[in-house]
Amino acid sequence: MGIPFIDLKGQFTELEPRIRERIDAVLAHGRYIMGPEVGELERTLADYVGARHAVSCSSGTDALLLALMAKGIGPGDAVFTTPYTFVATAEVVSLVGATPVFVDIDPVTFNIDVAALARALEAFEKGDPSIHPLPANHAELKARAVIPVDLFGLLAEYRPIEELARAHGMFVLEDAAQSFGGAFSGRMAGSFGDMAATSFFPAKPLGCYGDGGMTFTDSDELRDAMVSVRVHGKGVDKYDNVRVGLNARMDTLQAAILLAKFERFPAEVERRQGVAENYAEALAAATGGAVETPSVPDGYRSAWAQYTVRLGDHAPRRDAIQTHLKEAGVPTAIYYGKPLHVQGAYAPLGYAAGDFPHSMHASAEVLSLPFHPDLDRATIDTVAAELARALETVPV
Repeated sequence: MGIPFIDLKGQFTELEPRIRERIDAVLAHGRYIMGPEVGELERTLADYVGARHAVSCSSGTDALLLALMAKGIGPGDAVFTTPYTFVATAEVVSLVGATPVFVDIDPVTFNIDVAALARALEAFEKGDPSIHPLPANHAELKARAVIPVDLFGLLAEYRPIEELARAHGMFVLEDAAQSFGGAFSGRMAGSFGDMAATSFFPAKPLGCYGDGGMTFTDSDELRDAMVSVRVHGKGVDKYDNVRVGLNARMDTLQAAILLAKFERFPAEVERRQGVAENYAEALAAATGGAVETPSVPDGYRSAWAQYTVRLGDHAPRRDAIQTHLKEAGVPTAIYYGKPLHVQGAYAPLGYAAGDFPHSMHASAEVLSLPFHPDLDRATIDTVAAELARALETVPV
């Protein structure tokens, strides 16, 4: 039997009595949509994050969408974000009729490069794509927002990002889909920017058994707008529609499962730190530094949504290395093999492949290894040894 990439089965075995107890309570009261567990989860996670409000919803994508709709983002608006992320980050921008403006990543953290963001904003204000690549319709747009992505569990550099946004009259939406449980300088992921959005997709650090998401904010006004958008733009009730909205409610069963799983979540986040440290040691010993392991800057704590290495000079053989590892019972994944600016959906923006070189290089070099909070050192050593063997034996 191979090594699981994420061991949800083992986690369930440990939590099964509590999860079933929570599920049975929902089956007993029968309030399957917006039942009491939903409000309990919102209060619990708002307190954990350190935000005044939490608004649950049906997915991480809808969490981002709720936030943009609450702020009235739409046609003619420019939203700055990274091309090296899952499509949902830019997709929601397009869904509200706005235009994503891509900014390259820092090659070490994989997060949006603050210096590049400053250049992009300068280019946008001057209408000069020679300063930084801009979408073809940039002259028709107004800069409205920045969506930094906390990729692989590591928070972006929010202090300078927020300063840039304020200087340009923009708001910041933290995409914390992968960073829930992470922190910077003692401040939790989900508490940065004007709003934050996270995902409870099963593979996320805190995942449910289906889809779910949540937004966080300190603003009463934004909270009220998101609550309205979440249920078809309701006013005093669901038959009083004051705005165009969504059907984006969280199922009560998913909230119940998340409440049960959250009981051990803070301890899991701590164990993730140890697993990452063991990986760094094992890979250094096994490969002699032939792969680049993740780096976490001082003052940051990653949620370790994935453990992603860079293959460097071995990247041209990545497919063969993956095949070798699969045959050895070691699953791997590639996040993300094609940056958004070269995806067909964003071809109308007119970007060239070379406009964001760090994103292109990352997409060609990364490889994510099995990772979960209960991964033991012996298994980590096995993964490292098989990766080292693949680097040595897979032909060029």
